[in-house]
Amino acid sequence: MIALSKRAGPDTIKAADVFTTLPIELKPDPSRTVIRPFGFAYPEGLDEGRPARMKQVADRLLALDKPMRERIRGLLKRPMDERHRDADATFLRRYAEVAPDLGLAETLDETDRLLIGAYLSQEYAFESAALFNPSIIRLPDAEPDDGKMPFLLSLRGIGEGHISSVTFRTGSWDGDAGVVIDPASNNGIPPRLGGEVNGWVQLLCDDSADPSETVLFPVLPSQRSGIEDLRLVTFTDDDGAKSVIGTYTAFDGRMARAELLRGIDMRQVEMRALEGRMAAYKGMALFPRRIDGQFVMLGRQDNENIWLLRSDDLHVWETGERIMGPKFPWEFVQMGNCGSPIEIDEGWLVFTHGVGLVRGYCVGAALLDKADPSKVLARTPSPLLFPSAEQRGGYVPNVTYSCGALLHGRRILLPYAIGDEYSAFAVGSVDNLLSVMVPA
Repeated sequence: MIALSKRAGPDTIKAADVFTTLPIELKPDPSRTVIRPFGFAYPEGLDEGRPARMKQVADRLLALDKPMRERIRGLLKRPMDERHRDADATFLRRYAEVAPDLGLAETLDETDRLLIGAYLSQEYAFESAALFNPSIIRLPDAEPDDGKMPFLLSLRGIGEGHISSVTFRTGSWDGDAGVVIDPASNNGIPPRLGGEVNGWVQLLCDDSADPSETVLFPVLPSQRSGIEDLRLVTFTDDDGAKSVIGTYTAFDGRMARAELLRGIDMRQVEMRALEGRMAAYKGMALFPRRIDGQFVMLGRQDNENIWLLRSDDLHVWETGERIMGPKFPWEFVQMGNCGSPIEIDEGWLVFTHGVGLVRGYCVGAALLDKADPSKVLARTPSPLLFPSAEQRGGYVPNVTYSCGALLHGRRILLPYAIGDEYSAFAVGSVDNLLSVMVPA
């Protein structure tokens, strides 16, 4: 029997009281940086008859006498070593990437190769402006210690140029108010492009010593302007094999599309674009297992309603149907999911976002039928989390948003973003949440 809300009584819990916010906040830290490629060229029409601009920089450097080049290396070493692990190796790799195209000699010594690589690199503060839209899963291959569930948290960081990247944290949760976020490393490690295997682009992150060091900033043309809103899920296939999969929005500055990420062990990540008529949209979230032999996702294909998508192929999504739309004032503009559905005894628990007055984003929830998730059983008539008087400002005002929650027994840990700027945490119970729902 599903406990749904009845007429209010003295002991009836209100939607706004289901979750208790915790005194934990993750805020952007401009001191955390990665070293990424820096490229430049002359404007079109002014490049004719001139050597490549990056080659000219290398030539200017090599024209200096050797003691001066050694002195420049010495000035570079201390600040780079303080902020990065093995920055020299990063600069040398950058040189190896550009040397063939620039016609640079293979016989240059290490100092010259390193300095050219440094001139053609830049430090990038990947979370200088915002750290938000968190998603959370149980940490792969980690067992609870004294009842504390280890977890992996992904966050969207925004840096210079409003470019979005994905960064990670680890922590543990005791099922109640005991949430511990592990300190973030001072180092940020950029991914290196590997090969392509069966449509999957390999990103190598093997220099990361800790999950918080791995930073997935845009490396593919489809992601030129950002990797946005990763929704993580631990997927269990019919044979029992488990894998960590994430859906995210790739934005090239003009178009947004859904892409897939898998194999998150912080040392190698694989990415690929989703295909099909239903894939060129934002906010898709994968169910944690197949249903009737098919992969299933939630999406917001028409920018207004929540859609249910089914496919025999994880990479191709052609068909879908609208299953839930705006009904209550706080969601009159649009609805969407706040991460992958969570399987509970009563069905599929889905956290939703609704957009209402003055483009305010609130978090609610719905319950879908376990056998047929196109059937909406119940939903919250009032928001569970919403911008408060103290939290309505931010990078984007009046936004409360999440990309996923974690279940521990019958308790829920919900990380959420405030004002598209920083992240906070709340805990609540499944039973209290179901009690404030009404039949759909």
